[in-house]
Amino acid sequence: MAPSAPPPCRAAERAARCRRPWRLLALGLLSASSVLAAAPGAGAMSREEKRRLGNQVLEMFDHAYSNYMEHAYPADELMPLTCRGRVRGQEPSRGDVDDALGKFSLTLIDTLDTLVVLNKTKEFEEAVKKVIKDVNLDNDIVVSVFETNIRVLGGLLGGHSVAIMLKEKGEYMQWYNGELLHMAKELGYKLLPAFNTTSGLPYPRVNLKFGVRHPEARTGTETDTCTACAGTLILEFAALSRFTGTSIFEEYARKALDFIWEKRQRSSNLVGVTINIHTGDWVRKDSGVGAGIDSYYEYLLKAYVLLGDDSFLERFNTHYDAIMRYISQPPLLLDVHIHKPMLNARTWMDSLLAFFPGLQVLKGDIRPAIETHEMLYQVIKKHNFLPEAFTTDFRVHWAQHPLRPEFAESTYFLYKATGDPYYLEVGKTLIENLNKYARVPCGFAAMKDVRTGSHEDRMDSFFLAEMFKYLYLLFADKEDMIFDIEDYIFTTEAHLLPLWLSTTNQTISKKNTTTEYTELDDSNFDWTCPNTQILFPNDPMFAQSIREPLKNVVDKSCPRGISRAEESLGSGPKPPLRARDFMASNPEHLEILKKMGVSLIHLKDGRVQLVQHAVQAASSLDAEDGLRFMQEMIELSSQQQKEQQLPPRAVQIVSHPFFGRVVLTAGPAQFGMDLSKHKAGTRGFVATIKPYNGCSEITNPEAVKDKIALMQRGQCMFAEKARNIQKAGAIGGIVIDDNEGSSSDTAPLFQMAGDGKNTDDITIPMLFLFNKEGNIILDAIREYEAVEVLLSDKAKDRDLEMENMDQKLTENDSHKQNSEEAASGSQDVGAASEEPEEGGESSDVAEPGSLSPANADSASVPTSHQDSYVPGTEEAGAPEPACTSGDNQPQEQKTETESDSKVNWDNKVTPMESILADWNEDIEAFEMMEKDEL
Repeated sequence: MAPSAPPPCRAAERAARCRRPWRLLALGLLSASSVLAAAPGAGAMSREEKRRLGNQVLEMFDHAYSNYMEHAYPADELMPLTCRGRVRGQEPSRGDVDDALGKFSLTLIDTLDTLVVLNKTKEFEEAVKKVIKDVNLDNDIVVSVFETNIRVLGGLLGGHSVAIMLKEKGEYMQWYNGELLHMAKELGYKLLPAFNTTSGLPYPRVNLKFGVRHPEARTGTETDTCTACAGTLILEFAALSRFTGTSIFEEYARKALDFIWEKRQRSSNLVGVTINIHTGDWVRKDSGVGAGIDSYYEYLLKAYVLLGDDSFLERFNTHYDAIMRYISQPPLLLDVHIHKPMLNARTWMDSLLAFFPGLQVLKGDIRPAIETHEMLYQVIKKHNFLPEAFTTDFRVHWAQHPLRPEFAESTYFLYKATGDPYYLEVGKTLIENLNKYARVPCGFAAMKDVRTGSHEDRMDSFFLAEMFKYLYLLFADKEDMIFDIEDYIFTTEAHLLPLWLSTTNQTISKKNTTTEYTELDDSNFDWTCPNTQILFPNDPMFAQSIREPLKNVVDKSCPRGISRAEESLGSGPKPPLRARDFMASNPEHLEILKKMGVSLIHLKDGRVQLVQHAVQAASSLDAEDGLRFMQEMIELSSQQQKEQQLPPRAVQIVSHPFFGRVVLTAGPAQFGMDLSKHKAGTRGFVATIKPYNGCSEITNPEAVKDKIALMQRGQCMFAEKARNIQKAGAIGGIVIDDNEGSSSDTAPLFQMAGDGKNTDDITIPMLFLFNKEGNIILDAIREYEAVEVLLSDKAKDRDLEMENMDQKLTENDSHKQNSEEAASGSQDVGAASEEPEEGGESSDVAEPGSLSPANADSASVPTSHQDSYVPGTEEAGAPEPACTSGDNQPQEQKTETESDSKVNWDNKVTPMESILADWNEDIEAFEMMEKDEL
């Protein structure tokens, strides 16, 4: 039995007894890690292996950072598939996602303190000079207050924190005179107009030049904001006040936090996802620990650690008690209704909750942290990455993965808390998956669909700011660091703020407002001073014993979450009927429906229709249950319809110089070979048919035989095209959309339907690519002639053997050519210099400027407008059958247009104009539901 926790600390006692443990917990660097790592039977990773993995993280960071600086800077983000920068106003709008972009070199600012953590001090000094010289914060552009605060303001403050540390050490940054802090203060003042509300909650967006209510601001009409958006300001704003002595920033952030706390649901002590910034009414009344709320909880606990204010800890403990009472259903974390917290609000979880195990480590509650982390790891092992959302039976709900760092963050904290080398192996898996599935020649590309392995042309700034920081720290020993990271706390964007700020410029009155709103039970604060004996037992099998029951939770058991009502009621009154359990033939279920005011109508075609009349319910409570049942039934019906549709397929370019690094999302056909039943897929070289529409007999059968035929959409049915190319000897077909600029980024994927006749005679696989994706293959043919692709249900491992062999051959050819040039004299040298002009690059890994795996992520396939088609699964939805291995899902993409100045924002031109010229299609918000939820 674990020893009991020490009594809570108060005021002066805390300063003496609690400060150091919280300092250690905040950073996770605990001595227990070394003790447990060396314990017998713990399977400790060797120091050499840890160093090798740490060096691999450094190489990966260099690959991402150098490509951003070479191909994107001064743009906000890198587009790794097309090797160029993403600039608002020059790229199609992605909607709210683009609110993070403000033409202020976002990625560089977000990466500043990462450079120092990774011991790249010279690069840091150069980067700071670039930021000071080039970045303009006075742009006429509307940005997210939340994103700008955590990424830009946090990045500037983190950069300033490590800059003054390096200057004090005496070797680097001797010229630095607080320039980053001056920029941070300027940005802070530009964000303050957003707080001009009666509640003190900020508007979600602000114009950097004109504020909120100015006629030219183009914002200020919003009424709602998310809880995390308003509640994730205190660390950066308080740090800015403490650094500068200007109290207004901390005052505004505290006022917003106070308002949210006051508006919590009093009986459950939970907060909703979305709140009205003027009235304080909850707009969305579901509550969880994921998207929309996540960092609000994080900042309450970390504000206590950084600022030493007891009220923040008391609020966090009150919320945490509610979370563990209602939302936590180990190993799941399921959203509930704030007014009816015993009932789940959803049957799926989003990936942002992956931060929560790390927060639980800081809290000192390690068992549920281990359980939830292990469940998430099992999901990752199934899909290679954590899908943006997944169901309670671990099917993909939203398939995208934008290379989020939250799981790596929790892995780091759990390793430092337990010292269990298992978490080093988890980190190693993350590294391998990033290199294997996300790495492209110009950086790392987000996963558009984890089921197919297709990419998206985005590399968010948080990937450099957080992912590499946590992965490097996971494998680094204390002597690998040039400073003591225990002296800092991480913001939600992993920026470093020094703990000494707690005693600097304390201009804010620390009035405890918490107890004005609620009577608090001291039992909530048992963990105020973490007991390291409880957190880190000497038994090296402690964490493993918690993880072991969860090893097969994803692949075998597929459990559904048990509602809190079921758990608490036990043998008492039965819980409300759930849609997933309903059976129309069950008389007891029919009686429950009647009580809820729901009537059942039998249709002539054998189906049943449900109708609710609230006035016919036995009570208002039953009417509420009936409404929830109907909502669940609608969602379940929609999900079942999607399951009947075929999931997206993959076209993977496997020939030189791609070697499988480029995966294109393709639509399936309702006829021909079912690629899901042929795991090897169909591999072959591609050939363009004549006539290109494929609507009559193929006139170049010799070019098509034993190859995968490329054809254009239009003028006849899909099945007719398939029959014609099959007759010509093709082993597969790709139909490319003839709608110029169409892309899987913007349009829902659809299935190619048959022609109304029996299509059993078609035996070859057929896939559909939109125009943008199809042009990638066509451009590859123009540049490399022989292009080989793999048609499959999901991307296969890259052909590393062929890639390595190709590289060796290139190196040998290069050495041979060099020796021949040295022996043959100046005449041969002159001849060699003329050669490359026509033939292009000769190395096996394509130059970033040429057509390469980096460009090929979004491609399209032609299909005719006359072809009948069936609307297919939208990227964000499409759950697949339960307990299957290998689902994957796409990530949303949006962009926006705005104008601006100072730095030359023209994209750096590379030899890819021919590929990129037609890539300016208008991208609308791909999933309106995703916009609402995430």
